[in-house]
Amino acid sequence: MKSTYVVCENCGQVNKALIDSEKTPVCGSCKGNLAITEAIVKGSDSSLSKLIEKSPLPVVVDVWAAWCGPCRAFAPTFEAASKNFADRVVFVKLNSEENQKLPSNWGIRGIPTLLVFKNGKEIDRISGALPQPQFCEWLKNAIEKI
Repeated sequence: MKSTYVVCENCGQVNKALIDSEKTPVCGSCKGNLAITEAIVKGSDSSLSKLIEKSPLPVVVDVWAAWCGPCRAFAPTFEAASKNFADRVVFVKLNSEENQKLPSNWGIRGIPTLLVFKNGKEIDRISGALPQPQFCEWLKNAIEKI
C-alpha cells in the first residue's frame, strides 16, 4: 500500500499514513483523525512547517483559495499527480484564506503557487495553473534538483 506523511493537528506528531485505505487515518500517538484525503494532506499554518522540516520525502505545496478560478481548475491536476507520485512526494493543499502566515512568510503574491520543499528548504516554485503534463514535468525536474 502507498503511504504519505502528515502532521497531527491535535498533538503535532508526524505520522506515516496509508493512502489507499478505506479507513480514516488516525494519529499513532493521540488517535485523533489526520487531515488527509486520499493522497493529499490539508495543510495549516500550525502544522505545515513541521511537515516540511521532518518529512523524509519532498513536500509539494499548492497554495490556493476557494474563490480562485485557476486554483479550482488546477485541483484535479494536483489530485491526479498526487496519485502518480505517491510514495515519492508528499502533496499538501494550503488554503491561503484560512492560513495567511506561511504564504506571507514565503512572499506569495499570486495563486495558485506551487512550492517544493526538502529538509525544510524551498527547492523550487512556480505560479499559475499548469496542465497535467507540464505540472508533472516541472515536479520531476524539481525533485531531480534534490
